[in-house]
Amino acid sequence: MTLPALQNTSVLYRRVLSQFPQDISLAFAYGSGVFKQNGTSQGQMGKNMLDFVFAVDDPVTWHTMNLMQNRKHYSVLKFLGPRKISRIQDEHGAGVYYNTLVPVDGRIIKYGVISTDSLIDDLLHWKTLYIAGRLHKPVKILVQGENGKMRAALVGNLKSAVTASFLMLPESFSEEDLFLQIAGLSYAGDFRMVIGEDRSKVANIVKENVQHFRILYNNILQECPQVVYKPQQGKLEVDKSPEGQFVQLMALPRTLQQRITRLVDPPGKNRDVEEILLQVAQDPDCGSVVQQGISSIVKSSSITQTAKGIATAGLLKSLSYSTKKLQKMWKGWRMKTP
Repeated sequence: MTLPALQNTSVLYRRVLSQFPQDISLAFAYGSGVFKQNGTSQGQMGKNMLDFVFAVDDPVTWHTMNLMQNRKHYSVLKFLGPRKISRIQDEHGAGVYYNTLVPVDGRIIKYGVISTDSLIDDLLHWKTLYIAGRLHKPVKILVQGENGKMRAALVGNLKSAVTASFLMLPESFSEEDLFLQIAGLSYAGDFRMVIGEDRSKVANIVKENVQHFRILYNNILQECPQVVYKPQQGKLEVDKSPEGQFVQLMALPRTLQQRITRLVDPPGKNRDVEEILLQVAQDPDCGSVVQQGISSIVKSSSITQTAKGIATAGLLKSLSYSTKKLQKMWKGWRMKTP
């Protein structure tokens, strides 16, 4: 379902994880320091920041222990104590608390902490599409507990990414088209794609990692009744009839269905969701409506999480992190300019 850590890097990840409290239900590494991206050499990868997410059952206890072990990782918010830090984590932005530009075992890392319940909720319902969106792309699972709800939610999140992408693609398309659409879901509406991110980011992620995407989505595509999948040719054909699109719309995560409803249903009508989605399924612009719904989720969560990140990282680290992002954006722009 998700990719295990490769042998030649597993020691590095184990060493990093050993620096943190071990009560983690899910830990994964992601980003350009973990997976090669187009235009990045192996040498550059070794210098890139490593990104991690830790899902924990009890954030207050975890932050209590982490403050004892790694107090320097935190900004001035450490003086508020673990209970307040956990409240900031859960109640603002996308439900994740990041410490960034942290030196660990000779590398610079960033790690986000999210409660297990909040992660499962985002995977199933796409409330923020923040961590769920990162898990649409290949990641290296480092720790995974026996939580059956988490396992089901991880698979459900991938199925939702496929379903939403089908609605935005034409009747026939290539594997790469699908993977580009999936990888772009969590960037749709993200204001950082205008300022702060390389605009070629989605293509750079997919181009070097098509095989990783295949491993991630192969079983889902083989078992999906809505699509004819020809893996040998790398081609797919999806049901674009109103009936087929209605089935897909009804399978979307709850928050996305609600956003689509708000876009289509005029205030005061109060029609039920099923009736509205039936109307959208017959609309030639169905894919565009789905895209707008996704963008509205991502836009709000990216803004609030970035604002929270300034507080959790501290001003100096925020400036340093933003400068690096702008440099990457400038580099990507220069590579595309003849």
